[in-house]
Amino acid sequence: MAVRKSLTGILAAAALTAGALFATPAPAQNKTAEIKGIEIIAPANAGGGYDQHARAMQQVLQNHKLASNVQVMNIPGAGGTIGLSQFVTSRKRNPGLMISGLGMVGAILINKSPVTLDQVTPLARLTGEYQPIVVAADSPIRTLDDLIAKFKADPGSVSWGGFAVGSPDHILYGLIVKAIGGDVAKMNYIAAGAGGEMMASVLGGHITVATGGYNELASQLQAGKLRALGISAPQRVPGVDIPTFKEQGLDVELVNWRAVMAPGSLKAADKQALDEAVGAMVRTDEWKQIAKERGWIDLYLPSDQFTALLKDERARIEGLITELGLVK
Repeated sequence: MAVRKSLTGILAAAALTAGALFATPAPAQNKTAEIKGIEIIAPANAGGGYDQHARAMQQVLQNHKLASNVQVMNIPGAGGTIGLSQFVTSRKRNPGLMISGLGMVGAILINKSPVTLDQVTPLARLTGEYQPIVVAADSPIRTLDDLIAKFKADPGSVSWGGFAVGSPDHILYGLIVKAIGGDVAKMNYIAAGAGGEMMASVLGGHITVATGGYNELASQLQAGKLRALGISAPQRVPGVDIPTFKEQGLDVELVNWRAVMAPGSLKAADKQALDEAVGAMVRTDEWKQIAKERGWIDLYLPSDQFTALLKDERARIEGLITELGLVK
């Protein structure tokens, strides 16, 4: 792999002038050139999934001399679309890269974002989390079949708690209702927040069912406070004793993926340099250990493969968002 002496014009499409990225000769033992001056936008508050991925990238890229002077900037709001807008339109600074994910696909539609993912370069899919749906341990709903029967008898009697309207949580529930032949328009979705806020709602009996990434629910499941009814993986997840929806007869699969985007209209050489740097990052033992600790599943796809997948994923999710009545 040739060492690049420069990485120029990476943000030409955005007409940015400050802090342009460039590569310098890499150490002999490192086949990938070091890229200087990257700012990674996390389009959410500190501590969330986007932020965690941005800071993990910052740490590993710098520790392995794949990049230097890597900065993370949090730009929260509107499901990530405020950060996306600034990433696409800013003329004052060099955003470099931006973390994105499944949730942003729906947020763009719901918030009628003036900018879309058509205006960025999909650089790599990084990780994913499969989502279980859970009830309180003392809930009379003990199985997925119990939940389905309750919904079919009275759709309004089931409250589906999730993070935000149009989030992966909302999308997962929509897929389940569709798979059982139900009417998604009758689904009683409650934006119950995330983490402890959602757990308090389901444990207190204020919502029927809750969902989220497995890692954020694992401690309550292991403590016996929650009971999982199914998980959105294509097959059993090693070390996770939860049946998939598919093995229970529902054709439902969803992974809440996280990805990294680059500015639009990159030169081929610039795109290749960034693609190689991220590819080298995900192969490090340090990145793999961070992912293991945080329950992230390795779903790495390089730029060209991720671009093709994103096209299909957007069509699927945008169709479901429309069916849920969240956009007209």
